[in-house]
Amino acid sequence: MKNFTYYKPSTPEQAVGLLDAKWGTSELLAGGTDLVSRQKEYISQPSKVVSLGGLGASFRVIQSLDKDPPIIVIGAGTLLSTIASTPELKKHCSALAMAADDIAGPQIRNMGTLGGSLCQQNRCWYFRDQEVVCLLKGGDKCYALDGENRFHAVFSRGHKCVIVHPSTLAPALIALGATADVLGPSGKRTVELAKFYKAPSAAGEREHVLGANELVLSVRIETKKNGRSASYEVRQKLSSDWPLVQAAVAFQMEGKKATGVKVVLGHVAPTPHVAEAAAKALEGKEVTEETASAAGKAATEGAKPLAQNGYKLRLIEVAVKRALLSAAGAKKYWEV
Repeated sequence: MKNFTYYKPSTPEQAVGLLDAKWGTSELLAGGTDLVSRQKEYISQPSKVVSLGGLGASFRVIQSLDKDPPIIVIGAGTLLSTIASTPELKKHCSALAMAADDIAGPQIRNMGTLGGSLCQQNRCWYFRDQEVVCLLKGGDKCYALDGENRFHAVFSRGHKCVIVHPSTLAPALIALGATADVLGPSGKRTVELAKFYKAPSAAGEREHVLGANELVLSVRIETKKNGRSASYEVRQKLSSDWPLVQAAVAFQMEGKKATGVKVVLGHVAPTPHVAEAAAKALEGKEVTEETASAAGKAATEGAKPLAQNGYKLRLIEVAVKRALLSAAGAKKYWEV
């Protein structure tokens, strides 16, 4: 690991002031579950590490603003374990609480933070191999296109790099219509989570739209009356594993019908994938086995699997169906 200077500011403004204007020379440290591993693997070699551990309590709390329905504000430093266990989030933002509870194991959930989950770098094994100079490290080739790609994107959408976006919280927050409060040298700005991500294709690019000297302060969710949501993911094993496919869904109930349906897929594309065809297939209908299955099939529209990951299409169908049934309160027959 390269030597670096460690800073521990006490305010977000101080933290932003310590960051450089270009990527690579300075990094933010929250729980460290991403940055420390990148440093050990020589993927990231910053000269400055700016810890967020000294920021105030507002950076790590969940607030409910006095509205009807409530607006929930979650500090970017909030632990994943706190998000998973907070009753108000379970009630009003079930998809988010479920997604947080599914992440890795207890050790990671007790260290990882909301902001860290949203801003982490991808987990492609070529990118994480210090000996491989791929597109995102200044090379001229995405090795996953013709190499080991069983965990890579099935919705590549013409991108040169076929990573899958690593955040499990992002699809749930996009489905819930969340926004992020961001602080930079020019002050604060608000970014819709649906517009927060981009697909990197060259060195010096990240998986999001933040500048190198910007910081996520909090995430804001406007809850909805009669709102329902859920997240469902498929993994090879239940503990400490990355999802093969994730589906996050949200809708409102008008009588027995679902309206305002949103379906967002995770771990299948370079950015969280909004499955518009799946939402359209369910809009205005009762959530049943049949309609949920139809939405699941529609969610695969536009997919172009690589040589080794065609199996993900069936997993998408299952994940969307089960997420919709869970959100609607149906019996989870798949659990034993």
